[in-house]
Amino acid sequence: MIELIPAIDIIGGQCVRLTKGDYREKTVYSTDPAETARHFEALGFKRLHVVDLDGAKSRHIVNQDVLRAITSTTRLVVDFGGGIKTDADIETAFDCGASMVTVGSVAVTSPDLFAGWIRKYGADRIILGADVRNGMVSINGWKEDTTTQLLPFLRYYVDQGVRNVLCTDISRDGTLSGPATALYAEVMEAYPTLHLIASGGISSNDDIIELDRHGIPSVVFGKAFYEGKIDIDQLLKTWD
Repeated sequence: MIELIPAIDIIGGQCVRLTKGDYREKTVYSTDPAETARHFEALGFKRLHVVDLDGAKSRHIVNQDVLRAITSTTRLVVDFGGGIKTDADIETAFDCGASMVTVGSVAVTSPDLFAGWIRKYGADRIILGADVRNGMVSINGWKEDTTTQLLPFLRYYVDQGVRNVLCTDISRDGTLSGPATALYAEVMEAYPTLHLIASGGISSNDDIIELDRHGIPSVVFGKAFYEGKIDIDQLLKTWD
């Protein structure tokens, strides 16, 4: 049964969505992310994925006050990412109520530091962010492409004890064009023990049903919800 995780992306304290990670292609959906989080909770969701897009761009956490407002006014299990580069950043995220953190860039640029966080905080609290464009991992708010291929990247960290991976196909994110189901199925075939969180391109209930059919453990969605493309009542009834 696939886990349903709505997303809140934050720029300037507002709930937004980008298209393909382009900061110039921004749509504001709410000026109060904490209120949006409470709405998700009222609908029946248990998890929430929060991304500090200002933090990702600035390379340090920026919207910690928004994170604290969300975690202090809901019971949602929040995973938080964006701008986590140092021990101080990760401690800030946890101090502000995040149950888990999603870290991508550091895993590419400072693998020893990231592996140390897995040992220190535990694999259940650290989610490896694997943001992919044309088969290669991208970092720093998707603004820098690397030559790191996805599957070997995952293999290294599976060996380091990683159990949770958030994989986003950047080319589909915010496009409502459907998820990269074949990519996620390939990852699950290679590493069947991973708790893979699929992200990017969700456009309908059918997309989520298809991911579930392929055995994908979790899915993140944002724009499809905000644009009314998902039948929430039916979705939650299906996986209640």
